[in-house]
Amino acid sequence: MSTETAPRDTDGGTPAPPPAGGRPPRSLGDGAFAALLMLPALAMLAAIVVYPLVASLVTAFFEQSLVEPGRTFVGLQNITDLLGGDFWRLLRQTLVFTVGATVAPFLVGLGLALALNTRIRGRATLRGLLLIPWLVPSVVVSFLWMWIFNANYGLANGALEALGLIDAPRAWLAAPGTAMTAVIIAKTWASFPWIMVMLLAGLQTVPVELHEAAETDGAGAVQRFFAVTLPHLRGIIGIVLLLELIWNFQHFDLIYVMTGGGPAGATETFATAVYETAFQGFDLGRAGALGLLWMVLLLGMVAIYVRRSEREGQL
Repeated sequence: MSTETAPRDTDGGTPAPPPAGGRPPRSLGDGAFAALLMLPALAMLAAIVVYPLVASLVTAFFEQSLVEPGRTFVGLQNITDLLGGDFWRLLRQTLVFTVGATVAPFLVGLGLALALNTRIRGRATLRGLLLIPWLVPSVVVSFLWMWIFNANYGLANGALEALGLIDAPRAWLAAPGTAMTAVIIAKTWASFPWIMVMLLAGLQTVPVELHEAAETDGAGAVQRFFAVTLPHLRGIIGIVLLLELIWNFQHFDLIYVMTGGGPAGATETFATAVYETAFQGFDLGRAGALGLLWMVLLLGMVAIYVRRSEREGQL
């Protein structure tokens, strides 16, 4: 009669017990293990972001009030009403704020980055001081600039009167012609530091040898900037501008605190209009339709940038 010996460990130790049922234990593959680790984060993302987003977009096709129960399917009626109403005014004002609040801090940040990239005295201290506006919460920035532009005791009126540029105090935030400019100035003050830091990091990666070679060939500072510095910064400039455009296109708190979308709707954007329509007008259907159009425009901006970047080989 033959006997079956138990398997032994390869190191000659005690025999390893046979697996239960005669089958080796199953192990998770790398892909399954990675999916298991991501499952809690994906569940939280679905509960906090995906579900509310889908639910709000679906609301665009219903007539629904925040104060009355129930809703009625109306199809594209909300979207049609918006396109025939205030949508184009909101789009124009949102683009004015987005472009202004992107270009202005970019130019300020680029100029400061170029200055701090030189051998100026106290560079480290200046970098720290110039980061302060970025560290201040947005609501605090809003109240700060509301005080600066105050018609009665604001710093802007006092400084301009002292310089003889204006004869009497002006209500900057209460005039339709100046309110948007004031909001863009406040947003510029809050945004330029991070742009400065990003561009300064990019400037420090430009090879010094290229500048020395260009200077040997007789190129001046401006020529070296366009021929050497700017080509090396194209990638980071694209990322900075894209992020600023996206953030400013959906910016809410600074505009709402400073002007509330006024005066007479002069600073109203998609962000403030969605909030006011939903929580002051109690019209969830119209707010959802406005949010849907807003998201489509934002996705279009991102798609255009991605396609252009792929064509230029930057991604």
